[in-house]
Amino acid sequence: MQATTNFTVIIPARFQSSRLPGKPLIDLQGLPMIIRVANQAKKSNANDIIVATDNEKILQVCQQHNISAVMTAENHNSGTDRIAEVISKKNLSDDDQIIVNVQGDEPLIAPENINLVAELLAADESAVMATLAYNISNWDAFANPNNVKVVCDKFANAIYFSRAQIPFPRDLMRLPKNEYTNLPLNFSVYHHIGLYAYKSKFVETFTKLEPSPLEICESLEQLRAIYHGYKIKVGIVNSAPAPGIDTPEDVEKVINLLNNRKDLF
Repeated sequence: MQATTNFTVIIPARFQSSRLPGKPLIDLQGLPMIIRVANQAKKSNANDIIVATDNEKILQVCQQHNISAVMTAENHNSGTDRIAEVISKKNLSDDDQIIVNVQGDEPLIAPENINLVAELLAADESAVMATLAYNISNWDAFANPNNVKVVCDKFANAIYFSRAQIPFPRDLMRLPKNEYTNLPLNFSVYHHIGLYAYKSKFVETFTKLEPSPLEICESLEQLRAIYHGYKIKVGIVNSAPAPGIDTPEDVEKVINLLNNRKDLF
């Protein structure tokens, strides 16, 4: 893989959030969350960092911190749809352009993971998307439906993503649940990380694909690509990423981490 992969980071930043209204503007030790996300992305090898928002306040905050931002429609169904609008407005849909979708609620995202997901996609001409995962080591995490699991083929292409326990060893079904859940996981289980790279032309294609029954059942948008026959490359990283922010409790966790990571200021 070449460290010189050309790619653009787009950060969807929707103002509304059911649990944390105005989430992108939450103050994290003196900086709005969206600015911390963009600053982490700036540490990657990206050619450009663009925030895609639907809110004038977010746009103004980005401009104040010299972060490129684009106003997008309020009625997009997903971050991918918002990214597609930015690609169109910025004329980013050439053959070689790679777009990395960095979630707007990941203020501690590792720049090396951003580079890795872009490089994975650049290295495989047959894939249209790439993402990352890490090894799950305990049954509680394996059983948690909030933790999306991914199963891959021998070429590191995703076969399926699920909130369920996949793959599940059949022989354990012969044991009482309280017995096998106390055993160490002695087989490979991968926890999906919600970081994506796309070939830019595919983003528009993706938004026009019919949502699949699998996607609707699991509420996992990436299943649409697999259902329609497209390849998603999966890279395995050594450890879990730093936490993102979905709840007020997550805000406190991130602030505590920031207090112990002066390199993030």
